[in-house]
Amino acid sequence: MTELSGTTELTHQAGPPRVAVLGRGLVPAGEPVLRGDDLGVLHGDGLFETMHLWDGRPWLVGEHLARLTRAASLLGLRLPPATALLDLLAAVTVDWPTGVEGSLRLVCTRGPEGVGPPTVYATLGEVPQPTRRARHLGIAVATLPLGVTADGRAGLDWLPAGFKSTSYALSSAARRWAVAHGVDDVLWVSTDGYALEGPTANLVWLEGDTLCTVPPTRTGILPGVTAAWLLAHAHELGFTSAERMISPGDLREADAAWLTSSVRGVAEIRTLDGIPGHRAFPSPHTRRLQQLLPHP
Repeated sequence: MTELSGTTELTHQAGPPRVAVLGRGLVPAGEPVLRGDDLGVLHGDGLFETMHLWDGRPWLVGEHLARLTRAASLLGLRLPPATALLDLLAAVTVDWPTGVEGSLRLVCTRGPEGVGPPTVYATLGEVPQPTRRARHLGIAVATLPLGVTADGRAGLDWLPAGFKSTSYALSSAARRWAVAHGVDDVLWVSTDGYALEGPTANLVWLEGDTLCTVPPTRTGILPGVTAAWLLAHAHELGFTSAERMISPGDLREADAAWLTSSVRGVAEIRTLDGIPGHRAFPSPHTRRLQQLLPHP
């Protein structure tokens, strides 16, 4: 049993992380999967999707594969058929304990240059306790300048934006900065003063009875699967939904604000740049939003 901010959670043994490779099935976690000249390693030339696994099944797998397919089309990356990808996910998740939350990642790289088809594999591990704890305790977030205007990336037709690339240096640098500065996460801000997204999360906030998120098409941010689900089901909580722009200052005045992602779920922003919002923490709406998701 584990105590998480007044809640009791059953724990089960999931075993070591799993790896499955397209055409090979499950392989030992320490067995090599990529060639040294794979372009996913050398150039970060590849895509991935991360899904939440609950009750032995990946959540919103169709939406994740659709986003992966759109991104592959932008990059000219040839994917295997969807049936093959689903078979790969089934192979890595087989007999996963139903009481254990899993973080399921599907990776597709361009493979070795000029050699053949993409390298495709899946990994599965237990959702870390700090990730689960953030749902209950909230998160301290700091703003970080991204160095572009809010609509700068979307206006560049040569620059693919809004997908999960294996070229992850920017996100990794932001997360290292967060650790060094004693915060849980960062919120990227444009040069013209708008909040955009986190390195691994989308921003969702409540204005009155409207649940809002940042418009992906206008800004070039990742179109979040979880954020889209929450807005699509906002009416179940008596809310309307909208895509809007917001400054960090106005975000502090919102009725509540969260960072959302597939594995983390809904984590309430407790402080922004060390300053609490005007509302009391925790928001009564946090648990209501979390109950729209299939996991605890």
